Amino acid sequence: MIKANKNKGMTLIELMIVVVIIAVLIAIAYPSYQQHITKARRADAQGVIMEAAQFMERHHTANYRYHQDLAGAAVTLPNNLLESPKDPGSKYYDIAIQAVTASTYTLIASPKGPQAGDGILIITHQGLKGWDRNNNGSIDAGEDCWNEKCS
Repeated sequence: MIKANKNKGMTLIELMIVVVIIAVLIAIAYPSYQQHITKARRADAQGVIMEAAQFMERHHTANYRYHQDLAGAAVTLPNNLLESPKDPGSKYYDIAIQAVTASTYTLIASPKGPQAGDGILIITHQGLKGWDRNNNGSIDAGEDCWNEKCS
């Protein structure tokens, strides 16, 4: 007597269980991935704004003031320091001189596009850093550094 071979394969229920498991894993992993991307973009902006601060310090060394060169022309940031990231592609922060005098400056990095709402990054001539995490337009207690764990 010959036994009939049973067809081996997945049932619809087994397939649906696999789909549900994959969906749960994605639901858990995707927000973490998005948070990582946001932090990476912010870190890039911090690097560009630091580079802009170094530009301002070199300008001061050569011209003895932040706001003008020796001929009296107003200081402006070079084009490669106006946005972050510096490489071609989507830009997530605008870098600008917020305030400048002969002896002081404040630089800001304003988030835009998908990064909007992340809070403005600030650095001053004294090297003081701030991150307006709650987007209220000022640096409050606990926002006086670029680290998420400031207190």
